[in-house]
Amino acid sequence: MSTQERPLSPHLQVYRWQWTMAYSILHRATGVALGGGTLLLVWWLVALSSGPEAFDTVQAVIGSFIGRLALFGWTFALFYHLANGIRHLVWDTGRGFDLDVAAKTGHAVPVVAAVLTILSWIVGYAAL
Repeated sequence: MSTQERPLSPHLQVYRWQWTMAYSILHRATGVALGGGTLLLVWWLVALSSGPEAFDTVQAVIGSFIGRLALFGWTFALFYHLANGIRHLVWDTGRGFDLDVAAKTGHAVPVVAAVLTILSWIVGYAAL
């Protein structure tokens, strides 16, 4: 085989999708989503201090279906990133690296995030 036929570096054709890779990518994506959600929070706080017209505009955007969907996604991103961050902190102690433990905790993170997201929205709507 000549050197021109081989890839220069491992790429998508070499790797197969695994849960660990998907969870790692999702952890990074939720970090980015948290940054975007924080900008939304800053917009809301600035509007709150700017007066009723600005606040009503932001509330209309956030209160729309798309706005609530974004808030729901932001809530999930917050809890996913938190739960996976705790998992990483446990790893920093040198524990949880066994393949079965890593797989179980990896699968538990999105479940925990989903449960906490739904519970927080139930509590939030119940407070209204």
